[in-house]
Amino acid sequence: MIKTVLKEWQAKIAALFFIAYSVWWVLLQYSHLANNPAFDYFASTYCLMALWGAIWGIKIAQKWGGWRSLMGKSILFFSFGLFAQAFGQIGYSYYVMVLHIKVPYPSIGDLGYFGSIPLYIIGVSLLAHASGITVSVKTLLNKLQAIIIPLLLLVVSYDIFLKNYAFDWTHPLTVFLDFGYPLGQSIYIAIAVLTYLLSRKMLGGKMKKRVIFIMLALFIQYSADFIFLYQANTGEWLAAGINDFIYFVGYYIMTLGLLQLNTVFEELRSRV
Repeated sequence: MIKTVLKEWQAKIAALFFIAYSVWWVLLQYSHLANNPAFDYFASTYCLMALWGAIWGIKIAQKWGGWRSLMGKSILFFSFGLFAQAFGQIGYSYYVMVLHIKVPYPSIGDLGYFGSIPLYIIGVSLLAHASGITVSVKTLLNKLQAIIIPLLLLVVSYDIFLKNYAFDWTHPLTVFLDFGYPLGQSIYIAIAVLTYLLSRKMLGGKMKKRVIFIMLALFIQYSADFIFLYQANTGEWLAAGINDFIYFVGYYIMTLGLLQLNTVFEELRSRV
């Protein structure tokens, strides 16, 4: 399936970009220069992968009918989610590269990072609907893992970040984001898992191939957010660290997922 996706020239460019930035990241890990600006340059520019995926995602969505079809709308919302992630990164980079100050929390960057959560929830919900999935109480009982996995993620997040949380209602937006990030992400993970479990045997397994990249990308971005919150709370976060690289991998996988939907569309059209 990966070989099929990489036949797209857009995917080849994404792959070259991924290899180049991966090599750059590895070299940075062996750099012992204090205050090396290359770390900030890496952290400020790898969002180009998200922008590349978002732009082509919008174009691919038009082939599927855009706003006129469930699949088209699903692809659009995933693309908007990538745009939101890029906006968040650019917002964070503005404080570091232009204002030369520590990034405040909340900040303008959180408009993008948190904004991607409802966009991904809508995108994966539409993907489930487009897959022909109907959810009932019986369905949920038969697929308890679709509920248990996100609940476990939520419990772990709570235990690490919120167990001894001190509510400061003088900063309600901070309280909202502290709880909204893990809760919102657990929702789109739950829907993604359920979509995968219910669609993997549909249409001869074709829908499985459509979903797997998207679901994997969502899991990776969730992991990146989790690591960021942990490192930020412990004061261990560094620009161009493992956290940034995991985000970068997530953007790459999401880009491949959207391009894979283009491959599927072209295959279906060739059979008509």
